[in-house]
Amino acid sequence: MDQTSTISDNISEILSQFLIGEVNSIVPYGTGHINETYFVKSVNANDTDYLLQRINHHIFKNVSVLIKNILTVTAHLRKKLEAVAGANPDQEVLTLVSTRNGEYYYHDSKGDYWRMYYFLDANSYDILENQQQAYQGGRAFGKFQCQLVDLNVNLIQETIPNFHNVQLRYNRFEQVLQGDKANSRAQNTTAEIAFVRERAENMVQAWQKLLQLPVRVIHNDTKFNNVLLNKDDRVQCVIDLDTVMPGYVAYDFGDAIRTIINTAAEDERDLDKINLNIPFFESYTQGYLEEAASFLTDEEAESLLTGVYLITYEQIVRFLTDYLENDVYYKIHFPEHNLQRTQAQIELLKKLEASGDELLKIIKGIIKKDKLISN
Repeated sequence: MDQTSTISDNISEILSQFLIGEVNSIVPYGTGHINETYFVKSVNANDTDYLLQRINHHIFKNVSVLIKNILTVTAHLRKKLEAVAGANPDQEVLTLVSTRNGEYYYHDSKGDYWRMYYFLDANSYDILENQQQAYQGGRAFGKFQCQLVDLNVNLIQETIPNFHNVQLRYNRFEQVLQGDKANSRAQNTTAEIAFVRERAENMVQAWQKLLQLPVRVIHNDTKFNNVLLNKDDRVQCVIDLDTVMPGYVAYDFGDAIRTIINTAAEDERDLDKINLNIPFFESYTQGYLEEAASFLTDEEAESLLTGVYLITYEQIVRFLTDYLENDVYYKIHFPEHNLQRTQAQIELLKKLEASGDELLKIIKGIIKKDKLISN
């Protein structure tokens, strides 16, 4: 078996615990910030390949709850698809690989946690290329929410408590800012700190209004690269289910728009490149509402733009907090990476705020056309 130097030296121990065939090679895979992912190639070309992941148990502190959530959600999705003519659950839903003791994760001799999925041969994009992809992304997450709307929310536990609690995120930011660790970096981020503080009260109030809406089982990490598209760039599967938790539909809509409307990367250094791709926004919104119309309440539909502002603001707070805390949460590729991410997201939120009337008009136009909300 070939392996790269970046892979754990006890990889043979790990692989031996999962019910798989002989392995040909292992290589790093994907661009995720949190877990480490590897593509596992089988020796036999007719055998399936796999994705092996080391779960970041410093963030996901209760791995058994995490895996239980995923099993519950994927079983529900699979059951729904099995009742649909022409559906292919094996390709449209993630499938965990069992270990030899019947579990779906392995706690190794070094204290790390590992899980394995069957590999899905599909396309994933970090940045959208066209409106069709944006539309399909909207359909993917709208359908995902719709398929889970009848799943008892009490069966799903929080894998990261208070994940979108804007009040607590802001309180944590202030706590870190007052600590000794942040002193040197805080001196170079006065403008970013001021930006966060100026918007804190309004953002917390907007978040509190969401708490009056129905609690749903949602994805909570709706970046476009968490949608797999088939060879025709149509929805195949929603992936990265670690943060599937109870929440509000505006969270998912907001995070998706935050990523697909940006004309540049999330960590773009050149702020002049950051603008809004309004056609992508419109296409995503159209796809999302086509799938979600059957269950959204009027108030939920009206909260969608609020979610865009909130999640972008929250991401600013999270990146800046991590920077001030010397990068303990997100993986970074250079010392100022989290600051660069913060600055890029600040620029994005400024652009979103300036175009708020236009974005709201688009949402209302689609809602009116689809008769989601009565005039």
